[in-house]
Amino acid sequence: VQVVESGGGLAQPGGSLRLSCVASASIFSINTQGWYRQAPGKQRELVAQITGPSTTLYADSVKGRFTISREGAKATVHLQMNNLKPDDTAVYYCKAVHFGREYWGQGTQVTVSS
Repeated sequence: VQVVESGGGLAQPGGSLRLSCVASASIFSINTQGWYRQAPGKQRELVAQITGPSTTLYADSVKGRFTISREGAKATVHLQMNNLKPDDTAVYYCKAVHFGREYWGQGTQVTVSS
């Protein structure tokens, strides 16, 4: 299973970005897809994940600002990030769980700076 992220870039504080993740597998074989991030010198942490069609989980630091969604019947998820803060700067990775095995993308850089 290949996992490909897109949509990273530079945003100003208070701005928005939308990340997308496509997994090369049937949606019926992928139970969970999620976004993680890793800032320099820090451990990788969960940002948001979606299980099944609509069960979501968010890190406290992004609740109310980020929204994860699944695109129809595809193995595609989006992460809408609003009201971005400098602390959101990190490499964002997408993970897909396919028959219990984890597959990771290569990551996309998100930088929040004025």
